[in-house]
Amino acid sequence: MEADVVLAGHRVLERAAWTAREAGHDRRAQALTAGAAERRRRGEAHPVEDFLFTYYSWAPGRLRRWHPGVGVELLEAPEREDWAHYAGTGRGVVVDAASLRAQRGPTVRLAREVLAATRTRPAQLGCFGLHEWAMVHRSTPEQVRHAGLPLRLGHDGTDAVVESHRIRCSHYDAFRFFTPSAVPRNELTPTREQQAAQEQPGCLHATMDCYRWAMKLSPAVPGELLLDCFELARDVRELDMRASPYDVTSLGYEPVPIETPEGKAQYVRAQRAFAERADPLRAALVRVCDAVLAA
Repeated sequence: MEADVVLAGHRVLERAAWTAREAGHDRRAQALTAGAAERRRRGEAHPVEDFLFTYYSWAPGRLRRWHPGVGVELLEAPEREDWAHYAGTGRGVVVDAASLRAQRGPTVRLAREVLAATRTRPAQLGCFGLHEWAMVHRSTPEQVRHAGLPLRLGHDGTDAVVESHRIRCSHYDAFRFFTPSAVPRNELTPTREQQAAQEQPGCLHATMDCYRWAMKLSPAVPGELLLDCFELARDVRELDMRASPYDVTSLGYEPVPIETPEGKAQYVRAQRAFAERADPLRAALVRVCDAVLAA
């Protein structure tokens, strides 16, 4: 039998083939998370590189576990027979999509609704990352979220940027961190209940959430897709902080000064590129949802 063939409507991987993919995934995941894991052991944190592990509450080690995704049978895989949402086939194992749907059906349906709806909308590219500025508007030095980083324009300059721009944040999980004085300045009122109706592909936080949905759909998501979503979220977070009011030069990052025309143009170019990069990942995650819901 070939290492990767199709039988009875699903793909079959012999042990040599799937363990090679598993090992490759582990190497890639280790390279992506080694710094964060070492800092965690030392009790340190990096406000940019470690953000995904605190914001989403999944430890770096979670990324190292490879899954083949729905519809793939792994031959000779006795070590996986007792893994959650796996089922034995007599000659190997498969991801048990029916078990996953029974336990997490509402989450899978919500993921599909949000991801699919986001793909139908044009990217809105005029927010300029002002959500991060709104999170420190009219705050004291002790109240800022990243107290170890100075504000590039100081508190008065930061407030002036917020107060001289339109703010149209559409993402609930960014909006909920706005300071009380910034909340009424937002032209939208994102809610958790309206998330599918409000998300749009130009939003950096919505793009980072591809990783969130991939983790919530695990083990139905192929490991390669999970790491693609993580890498995208990592790169988005870097822009998020470079365009924020914080001075990140001490961390080795060049600021994107969105208070200037040049900075705005730079931000929009990166924002558009991220939206384009996220679209095939969202499409793949929608297919995963469909496979789980059809099981």
